[in-house]
Amino acid sequence: MTTERIDATNFEVPADADPSRCPDCGRPFVREELLVLHRGYEHSDILDDAGTSAFEDTYESENDHLNVFRLKALLALILLYFVLLMTYAVV
Repeated sequence: MTTERIDATNFEVPADADPSRCPDCGRPFVREELLVLHRGYEHSDILDDAGTSAFEDTYESENDHLNVFRLKALLALILLYFVLLMTYAVV
């Protein structure tokens, strides 16, 4: 698969920023983790074993963070439901 370099002018990168850039397409990323996920999704066919392992580890970590967020959001909704229910019962 041939990947062409993306023109950096398509992305708004502050002049003083030093983003991580994808070595395959040149796209800038704020965090190294986002670069690893991008390479795993967009350039998986050209990743070596180390890149694939880094992608899997980063994917698992990101998945764990999402699961924690989902639990917190669910608990917040349950709490809001009971607060509104008790307010309705009192009023």
